Amino acid sequence: MNKIITIAWNMVRRSIGTVRGLMIFILLPGVVVAAIISFAGGSGDSPKVVLYVNSDTGPAGSHLLSELEKTGDYKLEARGSEAALKEATIRQEGTAGLWIPPGYSAALLAGEQPQLRMYELRTSEASILVKMNAAAIAVNMAGPAQAAAAGGTGDPQTQFAAVLKQAEQHNVGSVRTDYNLYPRETLGTITGLTLMFLMMLITSSVTLIMDDRVGRTMMRMFSAPVRSYEIALGNFLGSFLVGMIQILVVLVLGKWVLRYDYGLPLVLYFLVLAAFMLVSMGIASTVAGLIRNPRNAGMLNSLILTPTCMLGGCFWPISIMPDYMQKLANFTPQKWAIQAVDIAATGGGWNELWLPFAVLGLMAAVLLVIGSAILRPNEAGISA
Repeated sequence: MNKIITIAWNMVRRSIGTVRGLMIFILLPGVVVAAIISFAGGSGDSPKVVLYVNSDTGPAGSHLLSELEKTGDYKLEARGSEAALKEATIRQEGTAGLWIPPGYSAALLAGEQPQLRMYELRTSEASILVKMNAAAIAVNMAGPAQAAAAGGTGDPQTQFAAVLKQAEQHNVGSVRTDYNLYPRETLGTITGLTLMFLMMLITSSVTLIMDDRVGRTMMRMFSAPVRSYEIALGNFLGSFLVGMIQILVVLVLGKWVLRYDYGLPLVLYFLVLAAFMLVSMGIASTVAGLIRNPRNAGMLNSLILTPTCMLGGCFWPISIMPDYMQKLANFTPQKWAIQAVDIAATGGGWNELWLPFAVLGLMAAVLLVIGSAILRPNEAGISA
């Protein structure tokens, strides 16, 4: 056991024991994943800011804004004029700018279909939804406006206002059955890209092991009373410890610095990433045992990294892939790690989580056994 710990500590010291190592293996992963969270995460679940100018003096303009705000998807901010609305939209102070023209209510009562004007710096999903919701509310107001205009008794504006006021009570509604029991929209993207970047660091472990073989350090270790499985386990454990430090830095940076809500307990998220790192280290040990020429390390790692990330759902949902590719995805650790995160994010317990954790643990054990069997530390590699 002391031999394994010694080899592991030597691996840790060689990886992050220098300023260059700290920057490459600790600081760089934190910065990259922070950038991923900033671009892909953001505040996707917070209400979108919609700028508006209501130039209508009747009830229709106010009703339109009230219904938009009641959806809970938008935060409305008024501007003083159409020119100010355009300027604020250009400065990206909101997702979109909505201008309600003068005489909007009167036009509806006259049987016309007045056009709402929408300003947007660039078309996005949020701005299209604002436009669609505003158009739907306007269509719903056309019927009451025609009825009020054809009433024949009293002021049509007053009757129209009374109907809209009653409509805002929403006495007839629906029962909500969707309680948002699904993962955050951006969590899958962030998890997939995080897994991909953590797996990229396998190259560093393979490089160190190959350096030991080329420099005959591993052969000298094997000539001592140290077995091949102890050398493989020591390298495996050392790389795993470096990976744990990387994961801690990433999670602390995302949770407490960037204030990103992962939507699941942080300890559970750490365990998922740790289990994935175990498999990644097993892959590193196996690759190091297969490679004899250090120049092939990066190429073989790329041949493993890119296909497994594509199959495992790091870039897109597995459900959109053909059936045969979905079956192949069961052999990738990324698929099971992302599945564990999704289960945890939807409130699932260990009665559901045991399967992805068991698969990841089995993958790690098998790969470690294979890596220790084919490592052959008594052989020297081909010098680059």
